Amino acid sequence: MSTDLKSTSHMSAAGSPEHVAAPIPTEELVEILKQGPRGAFLLAGVSVGLLFVGWLLFYFVLFIPRGSIG
Repeated sequence: MSTDLKSTSHMSAAGSPEHVAAPIPTEELVEILKQGPRGAFLLAGVSVGLLFVGWLLFYFVLFIPRGSIG
């Protein structure tokens, strides 16, 4: 049993006005954009910090106890 894709109709939710967000006033938009992407910078900083702590943990727990090579 095959279905014909042309016979089924599909309407995007963005095509109807009740699913589209209301426009943001210019003054409010300017205030929001002045703050910048603080959350993204915070997330990136925490991620890099955790990566660095993990690297230090590997270095001091695995590599230093083995001693020098050669």
